[in-house]
Amino acid sequence: MRPTLDVESLRGNSPFAHTYSIVAFDPRTGDMGVAVQSHWFCVGSVVPWGEAGVGIVATQSFVNPSFGPHGLKMMKKGIGPTEVVRKIIALDKGRELRQLAVLNSNGKAAAFTGKNCVPAAGHIVGKTYSVQANMMLNENVWPSMSKAFVRANGALAERMVTALEAAEKVGGDIRGRQSAALLVVRGRSTGNAWEDRLVDLRVDDSPEPLAELRRLLRVHRAYEHMNKGDLAIEWGDLALALRHYSSAEKMFPENAEMKFWHATTLVNNGRFREALPLFGEVFSENGNWRKFVKRLVPLGLLKVDEKLMKEILKQQSVVQSRIREPPGITLGRSLTASKK
Repeated sequence: MRPTLDVESLRGNSPFAHTYSIVAFDPRTGDMGVAVQSHWFCVGSVVPWGEAGVGIVATQSFVNPSFGPHGLKMMKKGIGPTEVVRKIIALDKGRELRQLAVLNSNGKAAAFTGKNCVPAAGHIVGKTYSVQANMMLNENVWPSMSKAFVRANGALAERMVTALEAAEKVGGDIRGRQSAALLVVRGRSTGNAWEDRLVDLRVDDSPEPLAELRRLLRVHRAYEHMNKGDLAIEWGDLALALRHYSSAEKMFPENAEMKFWHATTLVNNGRFREALPLFGEVFSENGNWRKFVKRLVPLGLLKVDEKLMKEILKQQSVVQSRIREPPGITLGRSLTASKK
């Protein structure tokens, strides 16, 4: 699979990313994004392109990867999506094998489907989005994506994944599925790349890429709370940190990292007894957390004296002794209490 580097590339040099995708804009937040699924390895490396404050490009079918950077460069100069599509397609000798969608930071979209794209193939351009698909099992795929996106509620990323799932429900790619990707950027750049790319997830090789993409998006949301908790710690707002760590743990109660920082912040908020069962669960999963917790005290990240630290460290043996007991009332009470 050799990427094409110039707009005038010939059809023989193009990656075969036959697929379905959506480019979309959220008028409430100004965010914009692209989501894609294909029966092709690592589709996220060739189809989706985006830059905060500029726009989004999805280039697919017999992919010309240069459409991505060229499209973004043109939008950065103020050229609208319809003109971007027209200019790029006009220069490409393999245009009738291409499928292209472009969206700018104002939510305007345009798309093109070449007449030689493998059927079923087509696109729908909506008010703030475009859906496009080629090599589909049937012609219901992109209309179903359009309807699902318009009807969906919630954040842009979740709505785009819902659109992909709708495509799969009516048949999807005639060959099956292998990879997926999701990218969301800000409509207005902050000037800081690490703040402008809001969601950037890829599933490169999976028998169920959409299910995995949906799972990763949930993990991403949980870690958004973790990151906000960390920032709250930096600002000295322990109550806010506790709220964020608690929210993250509720989303993934089996995650030791989230439990640990929730427990640590409980202690720092004067809720020592509530933290002990969480420490016990974490220590029982991996004994290295016991070593790690002691390193936080000199840094001021865990505010306990020697006596309280000893009580925290005892929790591993307490939990393990309960686990060795026959199933009964004691273990049941412990697990219940730790989830409150």
